[in-house]
Amino acid sequence: MIKLSDIDKVFGPLKRVAEGGKLVPINYEEMKKFDLDLKFGHLGEDFVRDMQNGNTMIEVKTERDIWKNTGNIAVEIRCNGVPSGISTTGAKVWVHLLSYKDKIEGGFIFDVTDLKGKIRALLKEKKAKIVMGGDFNGSQIVLLPIRELFNGKSSSS
Repeated sequence: MIKLSDIDKVFGPLKRVAEGGKLVPINYEEMKKFDLDLKFGHLGEDFVRDMQNGNTMIEVKTERDIWKNTGNIAVEIRCNGVPSGISTTGAKVWVHLLSYKDKIEGGFIFDVTDLKGKIRALLKEKKAKIVMGGDFNGSQIVLLPIRELFNGKSSSS
């Protein structure tokens, strides 16, 4: 791995944009911090690279407009009385996209095991609820409040 300090030795002092738009030299402590941030950044890059290379099985769901008004995402657990959706997925990663007026506005990426834990915890805490929905109301769906998905209170156990 090439470090900023190595680049500095070859090309001279690196600069950053400071207040007022001025270029100022980056000191060693700033370079050291950037090297640590870069190392942490590789965690996400490696995760995405594995998905792109097909090394990680992914389930992708796209939420329609209603999430914008309800503040919930919907995760299917059964269809026609038979386990389905997150209950039966073989995926390791669950990507839940949020669309509005046919445009993807954002989304979430979950480890499937962690998402299952969040669902159990939120149901136990009565912060989520199971409803019928989907085609002909044949699916049991858990409505998960978006604001509760990352509050730190729900466990993945």
